[in-house]
Amino acid sequence: MARDVRALIVLKGSDHVVIVGAGFSGWRLVEALRRDGYDGAITLIGDETYAPYDRPPLSKHVLAGKWDVERATLATPERIKETNVTLRLGVRANALDIESNTVELDDGSHVEGTHVVIATGTRARRLPFSADAQILTLRNRDDELRMRLELERLAPGSVIVVIGGGFIGAEVATQLKSRGFVPIVLEVATRPLIGALGPDVSSWLERLASDAGIELRNDQRVSDVERDADEFVIRFEGGVELRGAAVVVGAGALPNFEWLEGSGLTLDNGVVVDENLLAREHIAAIGDVARFSWPNVMGEEQVRIEHWEVANVHANALAHYWMTGEGATALMVPYFWSDQYGKKIQMLGHARPDDDVLLVSGSPDEGKWLALYSRGGIVTGIVALSQPRALMLSKHLLESPSTLDAALDAASWSG
Repeated sequence: MARDVRALIVLKGSDHVVIVGAGFSGWRLVEALRRDGYDGAITLIGDETYAPYDRPPLSKHVLAGKWDVERATLATPERIKETNVTLRLGVRANALDIESNTVELDDGSHVEGTHVVIATGTRARRLPFSADAQILTLRNRDDELRMRLELERLAPGSVIVVIGGGFIGAEVATQLKSRGFVPIVLEVATRPLIGALGPDVSSWLERLASDAGIELRNDQRVSDVERDADEFVIRFEGGVELRGAAVVVGAGALPNFEWLEGSGLTLDNGVVVDENLLAREHIAAIGDVARFSWPNVMGEEQVRIEHWEVANVHANALAHYWMTGEGATALMVPYFWSDQYGKKIQMLGHARPDDDVLLVSGSPDEGKWLALYSRGGIVTGIVALSQPRALMLSKHLLESPSTLDAALDAASWSG
């Protein structure tokens, strides 16, 4: 007699869901499971001592001094009580036994569940500089506290060198400028974001830094950063030097999955999962650490996407699947935004940097525009500068395959 697959999947009150990673995706999963009716045990494990919080505000509102860091907290005492979740904070996962669904922690304890979710996210990429221990990053609350204390000791007008002109580097530089410091942004590529957004879009964005009064230097090859008394010395290939009162590195992020080596799960630039986010029948991965099968307008591909919205979609989709046995039917449209140099960059889809790009509204001279990415005549992404309404009016172009010609005829962004 055939087994009822849904009966095997659907969570019961006697189950125990263990979530490793107390960041945004882990907490959203707790909320989604309760909202969908799961009343069994949930244990949320995190290596930070803080209750789950939202990370994007750290480089925006918190660094700007507009928010107290506590305002970014998601898991307030009231919400923790309402969701009836057991928090294990300040402990790191060392290993996972996939046969018994048991997580080994660095304090020597073990947590066994019926279902395990890997939501360990990413960490800031460090660079092999001599002064690495004194260089700032901004990825978590400890980073924010360290940066805040460092900025408090610096005099207004101090030069702060930001290594990396990508999204995080530009956001940090923007807030440093607003607080009276003098940021100098060093980018290794010919233009910031060229590897993410392609040559055309990156060229339209290049002027934003200078328009905001921030110095941006491209094609910079930093060989080392050293500490010299109260200053930092940034050394470049060729012997040139630059001095600054502080140094911030924004060089991307690395997925946290090393603790799973030897577990038997498939690891490849993240934890490999299927279209339902499963690595095994009772083991899943969500958010930044998941390398998942993504159906999209061009077919299906294996991707790992470090977007806030993707983590949110993952949490809701996994909760729904484990509660009903029903997978997602609509195409997920990735979305991200970045507030930098006084402008808002927004993007829908996950276009490749070498996709064709067509500017369809506005212009770089106006300081607001919208453009479509396409591949083989099919729209693959939409990017906008300070055009939020036009962007969202065009989202349907990525919810099912749309030709570039049809998109231009409809011109939905001008509605």
